[in-house]
Amino acid sequence: MSGYGRFACYYDKLTENVDYGKIAARCHELIKRYSSEHEVVLDLACGTGSLSEALARLDYDVVGVDLSDQMLEEAMDKRYESGLNIQYLMQDMTELDLYGAVDAVVCVLDSINHLENEEAVRKTFECISKFTCDGGLFIFDVNTVYKHRVILADNAFCYDLDGLFCAWQNELNDDDSVSIYLDFFEEQEDGSYCRFSEDFTERIYTDEFLSELVKSNDFELIEKYDGFEDSLVNDKTQRVLYVCRRINRG
Repeated sequence: MSGYGRFACYYDKLTENVDYGKIAARCHELIKRYSSEHEVVLDLACGTGSLSEALARLDYDVVGVDLSDQMLEEAMDKRYESGLNIQYLMQDMTELDLYGAVDAVVCVLDSINHLENEEAVRKTFECISKFTCDGGLFIFDVNTVYKHRVILADNAFCYDLDGLFCAWQNELNDDDSVSIYLDFFEEQEDGSYCRFSEDFTERIYTDEFLSELVKSNDFELIEKYDGFEDSLVNDKTQRVLYVCRRINRG
């Protein structure tokens, strides 16, 4: 996808249920547990910067990368308010190009599912491998087939927010991808409503495919968890969290 448009302005309101502090704490725990390198963290597909802010509060030097300039504008507004030292870059994750290696890469909240095909995922993993230091971690998650077929499926959701109504409709496709259509109705100063729309697709990438990519890009797969909890994957898992460590080059 090319990046969110006006949706970026309302992303935080629509994701108020996401506990970024908890996610950051879990990533921090895993980095401390499995890696000796703990200084610089890349928040890949950082969106509006909520996770970047939470990681920075844990004393990491954070680099946030996202393709959407609108999302990054929201992130930089947060940085201005918090005063945290976070560097933001507008880049395509399939063409990631950093100034040097980082100690850990975090790419969560189904960002991998938003990549348009297996080749895009392959390019992303190659870039991540290139810019992760020896012994550094790559922590990423994906939504599962179960979540696509059962939780998202062909369901619809409504959000009635202050000055905004959002109609969220899903369409489950034959390949278990989910097309997502968002219609926003934004209240104007005169009391009328202006409608705008966004759409994107979440795609399924199998464990076999992802595990092979991890291995072929010089990472070892340490563990897979059921979301951000310290429990293993089961047949009702909605989000799989992969923890991978970069093999030493020399």
